[in-house]
Amino acid sequence: MDWKYEEGRIYSIDEKNELMAEATYVLKENGEVDIDHTYVNPALRGQGVAGKMMSVVAEYLREKGLIATATCSYANSWFKKHRDIYSDIISKDIDSEVVACKIGKKH
Repeated sequence: MDWKYEEGRIYSIDEKNELMAEATYVLKENGEVDIDHTYVNPALRGQGVAGKMMSVVAEYLREKGLIATATCSYANSWFKKHRDIYSDIISKDIDSEVVACKIGKKH
């Protein structure tokens, strides 16, 4: 997939400009980043795209020297599963973060 990077968003679109995968994040007051939303197009679900996208997000955060937490339930779970690989970018608050599935840009 061809990943695009914007402020607060990492995503991929297809040749028809249709959104295929997306992760959004916001900068918190404490300087950490909150991954607040992930999305994979239904046509790609079940193919490991969400995990690949989170790896891209994690590497981007690492390159930028950012620390992350996640209110998105998928991203939070993914960070916890990969804590050994990405411990340098995962917030100490990850286990106490209130998580929810963000549908329609609302929790």
